[in-house]
Amino acid sequence: MSSDCLETPIPGLFELHAVHFEDRRGSFHNIFRAGDPAFVKAWGNRTIAQVNHSHTKDVGTIRGLHCQLPPYGEAKLVQCLYGCVWDVAVDLRPRSSTYGLWHAVELSASACMAFLIPEGCAHGFQVMEPDSKLLYLHSGPWVPEAETGVRFDDPQLAIPWPMTPSALSERDLGLPLLESLP
Repeated sequence: MSSDCLETPIPGLFELHAVHFEDRRGSFHNIFRAGDPAFVKAWGNRTIAQVNHSHTKDVGTIRGLHCQLPPYGEAKLVQCLYGCVWDVAVDLRPRSSTYGLWHAVELSASACMAFLIPEGCAHGFQVMEPDSKLLYLHSGPWVPEAETGVRFDDPQLAIPWPMTPSALSERDLGLPLLESLP
């Protein structure tokens, strides 16, 4: 059985809703299946270059908004394994008709949903439940010198974070505003 793949208003940004099976033993859902039409529609023929896991303890914490500059752009397939986050993608592709627009979804362990963020879009999230854990599939390797992003509180983006932001890293606080990006 196939998953459901919903394209957002930002081209290439998808919400993937998995089929969830549950019985007396527990539950099962597929996170990634190369031949599934929904995954093929969203992921295309990209490879998986790395898999990351994040654990964020405190409610209100924001991580992001991060991306890598071309030619090191990477797509990310993000799913919440435990807890709940408000996940945001921002289009930073200079020639995109949706440049500077953002889209957010709530990802939770019970939702059986993943968020596919394409190359050139920044990604970040705010923790809604303590000890939230995310799993990321990346289409490209991490290249530290290609890292960039945009500030979570950029007035041009005007992202209405659901909670008062807390526990940001120094790196995230030092990210540029949208108007300062190359």
